[in-house]
Amino acid sequence: MLGVKIHASAHYVPSRAVSNEEISTWVDTTDEWIVRRTGISQRRMSEGENTSDLCVKVAEQLLEKSDVTVDDIDLILVTTVTPDYLSPSVSCMVQGAIGAKNAIAMDINAACTGFVYGLSVAQKYLACGQYRHIMLIGAEVLTKYVDWTDRNTCILFGDGAGGVIVSGDSGKFYAEKLCSRGEMPITMSYQGVYNPFCKGERKVDYLKVDGREVFEFAVKSVSENICDLLQFNGMTMADISYIIPHQANKRIIEGICKKIGIDNAKFFINIQKYGNTSSASIPIALSEMMEEGLASKSDKIIMSGFGGGLTWGSVLLEL
Repeated sequence: MLGVKIHASAHYVPSRAVSNEEISTWVDTTDEWIVRRTGISQRRMSEGENTSDLCVKVAEQLLEKSDVTVDDIDLILVTTVTPDYLSPSVSCMVQGAIGAKNAIAMDINAACTGFVYGLSVAQKYLACGQYRHIMLIGAEVLTKYVDWTDRNTCILFGDGAGGVIVSGDSGKFYAEKLCSRGEMPITMSYQGVYNPFCKGERKVDYLKVDGREVFEFAVKSVSENICDLLQFNGMTMADISYIIPHQANKRIIEGICKKIGIDNAKFFINIQKYGNTSSASIPIALSEMMEEGLASKSDKIIMSGFGGGLTWGSVLLEL
């Protein structure tokens, strides 16, 4: 399978950090309660920046860090469930903002698995030979869809963006295993629009999550997904330097570690700083890991996501 070379990684989060203590002044909760159940200590919240604004910040960093120029970008992919508008797409807004005149642009919605799906899509475009350099960004402003009176959900989510520039020049993309199951949706509903032609009242919906259902689904499905990916490639956990999971809940990640039978240290975790940023969580984690020098050339890593839809999946590549 054609390789995927990561030329640069970057991330951006809003400057406003909101602690558990601050949230406890809004709803009936405590820092101890939140940390024990989720592993989250704080999250970043936008104070006016929209999803495209976060993406543009990441795109500018990527171009600064890379030897790839803006004119070299052939395709811009943005994975998000919180676009600015129904149309134009966030990716088109990024394309216009950075002046990537040679790039086409499209958005991908696969919930919290979005960045993993995006890497798969990028690899296929690179493999066809018509596209050489792709900018892939995962970004969310989830807090605009949070019910701030619901302590079960408002404690979980944060805003942020992360991304990469990739090419097919070198590196190895060993395999992927992507899954969807539409008959078993985890409820993540958003604010509705009143339709006078629909019978009955349409209530305003906010983002909702069934925590127990998510936990059971994620631990079982992601564990099996990672093991299947390794088995397909004739590898074991000893061959993998790091696993970068979707940062939904620390207890979920610990549950996956236990089910697979590996040490938590194999997983890169930063949920304590950012909360659940949906499709932005994996690229933010990848960017931080690269900045901290935890991964180097030739390291094999797995990125694994899971989210509403249902969607889940993993990719195995070599840096």
